[in-house]
Amino acid sequence: MQVDRRSFLGGASVLGLIGMTGEASAAASAAKVAKDRPNIIYIMADDLGYADLSCTGSHHIRTPAIDSIAAQGVQLSQGYANSSICSPTRTALLTGCYQYRFPIGLEEPFGLNAPTESGVPLDRPTIASVMRGLGYRTKLIGKWHLGEPPRHSPLRHGYDEFFGIIEGAADYFRHHMVMGGRDVGIGLAEGDTPIERTGYLTDLFGDETVRTIEQAGDKPFFISLHFNAPHWPWEGREDAEVAKTLSASFHYNGGSLAKYKEMVEAMDQNVAKVLAALDRSGKADNTIVVFTSDNGGERFSETWPFTGVKGELLEGGIRVPLLIRWPAKIAAGSKSDQVMVTMDFLPTLLAMAGGDPAKAGRFDGMNLSAQLLGAAAPVTRALYWRFKANEQAALREGDWKYLKIGGKEHLFNLAEDVRERADRAQDDPARLRAMRLKWDAWNAGMLPYPLASFSEDVREHYPDRY
Repeated sequence: MQVDRRSFLGGASVLGLIGMTGEASAAASAAKVAKDRPNIIYIMADDLGYADLSCTGSHHIRTPAIDSIAAQGVQLSQGYANSSICSPTRTALLTGCYQYRFPIGLEEPFGLNAPTESGVPLDRPTIASVMRGLGYRTKLIGKWHLGEPPRHSPLRHGYDEFFGIIEGAADYFRHHMVMGGRDVGIGLAEGDTPIERTGYLTDLFGDETVRTIEQAGDKPFFISLHFNAPHWPWEGREDAEVAKTLSASFHYNGGSLAKYKEMVEAMDQNVAKVLAALDRSGKADNTIVVFTSDNGGERFSETWPFTGVKGELLEGGIRVPLLIRWPAKIAAGSKSDQVMVTMDFLPTLLAMAGGDPAKAGRFDGMNLSAQLLGAAAPVTRALYWRFKANEQAALREGDWKYLKIGGKEHLFNLAEDVRERADRAQDDPARLRAMRLKWDAWNAGMLPYPLASFSEDVREHYPDRY
């Protein structure tokens, strides 16, 4: 059969239209799938102790908005931070892995004097990049503390947008770290650009989150809302004049229980604004809201019934509040004793969003979506910590905990003794030895202290799929 040129071109046009229609149909289908995915807001407080919320036992702080996340969702009694200080935990959150696999995770904490090239490897999958891969708009609001822009800004690690502070702390009014009476570091930034704003940082972060929700449209969003509250300096909303005279952000000679209460309650009021924005937008039912802390409490915190504080691997230094709400899928008022740690959020939230953690990469964190949704019983697991200060080490395996601190080894049964006072090391030396050997074997797979340099080739320590 002979086909003339006009017929051929006409047929090609039809085929082209069919192809274009098919592409448009596929794009529309992908957009619909993305639209149906749950929105996610991951809220992380800074230095908040386990018992600093009303729902976890505070004696004087009232947090009705944060409490409502637990009342309308699930409250985990055995939530942990990956570290007893901030930036290593944030490394674990970003990567879904033990922070000790990365040079930046060994900086405890990551400081102003670290080399500017320091950061998580740029080709490493992150909690933001895997969500973006599912069609999410990703945004970090608040504290970053994982490297300097432009090389290691949040925008290079999967976030579409960033509004917050670069360093590990900032004055709540000056929006910079303060040393020797001077503002230092980059401070408050939007994207990679330092900016000037007026206002109390906790309120600025809450307001920015509300704006993001209100402008979201149909595209699902993943928002990391990382408050710097209630981290020092100890300033409430009425302390703008105090901030002008502050000589150092560390503020070791300041603060009080009353001021700490004021800071936590200001954060709660901003969580209330965020939850109200979800209600107004009609997005509340299909939005996952997480609330937790980056490590245990510091000097004005309550950590009852645990002992230990920030910087220690006792339970008070690593056990944190953990509340998760998803009205469409999680039964209100649920309680769980599932052991969960910061690095679990990447695979867990990815799975809850309809993604496949196994295809996204290899992570140390565990997908606990079935446990959070009440579709599976809690799973027993082993979790490991180390901290170079005082050569601390810890392993939690089931109910048992091996702890090395202050040059001594201890063994506790946390099901019977959450205060870590009844040391069973002498009663059960075989268990102590077995757990020590397990910790040693795990530790051998992590980067050693100290690193020779930040440029050291450490890929052999990464998970298999990188």
